[in-house]
Amino acid sequence: MKRGLGVFLWQISVALYLFANGVLGVQKSGVLKEIIGGTLKGNVDVLIIIAGVIAIIAGVAVLLDLLDAKILIADSLVLIIAIIWAVFVVLQIVGWVGDGFKDFWVVLSKLSVNVIILASLLTASKKFG
Repeated sequence: MKRGLGVFLWQISVALYLFANGVLGVQKSGVLKEIIGGTLKGNVDVLIIIAGVIAIIAGVAVLLDLLDAKILIADSLVLIIAIIWAVFVVLQIVGWVGDGFKDFWVVLSKLSVNVIILASLLTASKKFG
């Protein structure tokens, strides 16, 4: 499939973002820890590591898609990460409303970045793209 420069750069950035956050997740840190640790209570280290491994595989799958290599479960893995991200976005909104809309511009800035990431993940999935 022929890709323009914008799609090529977008796909590289999504793949690198997933891969980097997957590595951080395996190390039990980074954004996956924030998402899962902020959503679930208790010892969630195993879930963070599992999400990290899924993110690494999803990042590699998105990158391999540039080479037209087909990985059967790639869409499912990207979709799992997108669902985790959607839950995080919803919880971010609920927390913001619960705080009485404090720090409007800061929260709006963070929220918009997370929605951009969610949209990128959904677009990377062939099911929703």
